[in-house]
Amino acid sequence: MKLLSGNSNRPLAEAIAAALNSPLTQASVRRFPDMEVFVEILDNVRGEDVFVVQGTSYPANDNLMELLVCLDALRRASARRITAVMPYFGYARQDRKSAPRTPISAKLIANLITAAGAHRVLTLDLHAGQIQGFFDIPVDNLFAMPVMVEDIRQRFNSDNSLMVVSPDVGGVVRARNLAKRLNADLAIVDKRRERAGVSEVMNIIGDVDGRRCIMVDDIVDSAGTLCNAAAALSAQGASEVHAYVTHAVLSGGAAARVSASSIKSLVVTNSIAPTEAVRVSENIRVLSVAPLLAEAIRRISNESSVSTLFD
Repeated sequence: MKLLSGNSNRPLAEAIAAALNSPLTQASVRRFPDMEVFVEILDNVRGEDVFVVQGTSYPANDNLMELLVCLDALRRASARRITAVMPYFGYARQDRKSAPRTPISAKLIANLITAAGAHRVLTLDLHAGQIQGFFDIPVDNLFAMPVMVEDIRQRFNSDNSLMVVSPDVGGVVRARNLAKRLNADLAIVDKRRERAGVSEVMNIIGDVDGRRCIMVDDIVDSAGTLCNAAAALSAQGASEVHAYVTHAVLSGGAAARVSASSIKSLVVTNSIAPTEAVRVSENIRVLSVAPLLAEAIRRISNESSVSTLFD
């Protein structure tokens, strides 16, 4: 087994390598003066089972191109099997035609990854489960929920006032699963989205008065939805509002917006490398998914079951 890292999240790749007790494969991933991506594999990978750790977070297009060129370089170097390990799958929010004459970009990305030479994809908390069907190769979609559940139990110690909240109707299944694991009640925020990045809370479905609320979601980008939902929950009498989100995109001034909101703590994972704004924020905390990804990589390499990691 060989591990190769791009530049999107090198610290996570190094943590995965440490958990597997396997050094990262030596490679040069650099840019020409005109910003073309160039990859040179410095170690022999002929006949090897190679895992490329490269998400497609900001800058999404640069990181995507790095991944594609890495896959092509490995294919041409005669690697036996190539697995694209994508802790964050960019373009996942473009999983359907949202209006006439718009693309389904997630399907395009799936085609590109397959054509570049990937035999398998390992990812974390896909925004839409149907994206797995966009691929004609196996896709393992891991869930960060076990990591979050463990942290919630340690922090709140079976608090009977806990209430899990879905910040929108689309996340109800995810929130229900978390509530079941924690043996907690469920509330739903009914919101209206006028356009991308702008949302308005309409109603709170469920009695949150005096409850310690935990919102759960897969992606936080502008943080507008979370902050508006937290304000609405506080207005309805919630004693505290916390949020657990897998992918911390946190574009623009999102981290500052969270810090100024009524969210007491936002807990994210390192599927996307934390920015300086995230690292210095007092109410944003980062959990590591390196052990989870490392165990999945080990099981894929050993041809053993990955599904038990979902429990």
